[in-house]
Amino acid sequence: MKILVDADACPVKGIIVREARRRKIAVTMLIDTSHELDDGYSEVVTVDKGADSVDYALIGMTSCGDVVVTQDYGLAAMALAKGARVVNQNGLIYTDDNIDGLLADRYVGQKVRRHGGRTKGPPKRTQCDDDKFAAALGSLLG
Repeated sequence: MKILVDADACPVKGIIVREARRRKIAVTMLIDTSHELDDGYSEVVTVDKGADSVDYALIGMTSCGDVVVTQDYGLAAMALAKGARVVNQNGLIYTDDNIDGLLADRYVGQKVRRHGGRTKGPPKRTQCDDDKFAAALGSLLG
């Protein structure tokens, strides 16, 4: 098992490294060329900047039983299909039972925005979000 992180805009990298180091689990953080990262623990993979380049590289490295951290529903769906366990930065564990509804909601939001409508953005991140993420990650890592 390893932890793979869609790390470009991930606010919980420190929590991931802390929990992985404690359990001696390998972490790979994937970023594009517009970002820099060195946390002293993770393997950092930098890919070309481009639409979904990090997502495709991450899914190519994913194996059954891995843990994937992403806020991207499409990437989460692909990782679930490969047998990975997937969590977002707020502690939501993606499952076969909830991914279809999340993808449908994303589609509706995109459709509204394409037609000039507005959708509500995410609320400001809180310590509670970090705590929920840490608990969810811990449950996936065992």
